[in-house]
Amino acid sequence: MLNIAVSRAVFPRFERSSAGRLTKIRAQTVSRRSCVDVAQALGVHDRVLAAAPPGFEHQAKRLVESDSVLAEAVEAAIGACFLEYGFEETADAVAEAFEPQIEHAIANMSDFKSELQERLAQRGEFVAYRVVSEEGPPHERRFETVAEVDGTLVGRGTGRSKKESEQEAARQALERMQEASGD
Repeated sequence: MLNIAVSRAVFPRFERSSAGRLTKIRAQTVSRRSCVDVAQALGVHDRVLAAAPPGFEHQAKRLVESDSVLAEAVEAAIGACFLEYGFEETADAVAEAFEPQIEHAIANMSDFKSELQERLAQRGEFVAYRVVSEEGPPHERRFETVAEVDGTLVGRGTGRSKKESEQEAARQALERMQEASGD
């Protein structure tokens, strides 16, 4: 429910963006850290303590000191609201509660091309981007770009602009580098 509600809130703002960009914004917005931030903003910590049965205050205090518990409490509350109030009301409330996290994710999105170039420069390598296909009419053009290092394909991306397709290719290259290094 959380993923769907945030996706629904983000998509209209970036209809013409790549799926990769939308995925990154959504993933950052629904991260555990974001859920903890929302829990704190909504006072979940105090609400859990106030709801603790007599004699269990100490256990409740220990629970709410855990980021994982706070994040899971937010997700559980979203699920309970969905069951009680349905999708529309819950999705609207989730979008409102997570709006600061959505804005933060949008404002602090990584520039994948720069990040890839920096990582490769540390190894004395450079990336080259090459458009391999263009499709569609001018107002709905789709570009496919490959990122290559020393003639070896390291990423492939598509987008509505050359820049967007290059960013997606760089993102894929970074993911592959991360997987290869075991991070």
